[in-house]
Amino acid sequence: MTTSQIPRSRLVEWSDPTAIADQAMRAPGLEFLQAIVDGTLPQPPMATLLRSRLVAVTRGSATFTCDVDESMCNPIGSIHGGVVCTLLDSVLGCAVHTTLPVGHGYTSIDTNVQFQRGLQPTSGPLTAIGRVTKPGRRVAFAEGEVADARGVVVARGYGTLLVIAPESEPGQGQPQIPGD
Repeated sequence: MTTSQIPRSRLVEWSDPTAIADQAMRAPGLEFLQAIVDGTLPQPPMATLLRSRLVAVTRGSATFTCDVDESMCNPIGSIHGGVVCTLLDSVLGCAVHTTLPVGHGYTSIDTNVQFQRGLQPTSGPLTAIGRVTKPGRRVAFAEGEVADARGVVVARGYGTLLVIAPESEPGQGQPQIPGD
């Protein structure tokens, strides 16, 4: 067995996603996400899996970082485009979430990603910034970009998100997401 054939591994541990989601319905979006940034609440499991983390939020904006490594490579040795797509979907959704009142949720309707450069395992950490371009009561729009460690933009993304109002009074229950 050559050195390149020796299996590598990475251990992933995460917090209970239902506990995090329950907290999401009990606070305004900005307050909830700020608790994740501050470490009062854990990062969501997907962020842990992708070695990303929510690092900053303001009303209408969210920032993630992502430590890319060789476990994210596609068959030709570059970082898989799905990592960047997921990072953009996350940052666009969280940007919209910062504008939502207690009890409201969201889900992506459409995410459009325009790649500008490829990434290597040594390209990180990546920084993704999302901004709301049009908030809404039913549909919201956001845009964002992902930059490599040198600050070079490697992808831009645009998202349309469905805003989900609670079926009962705010804070009294989790809204149902279509398809659940």
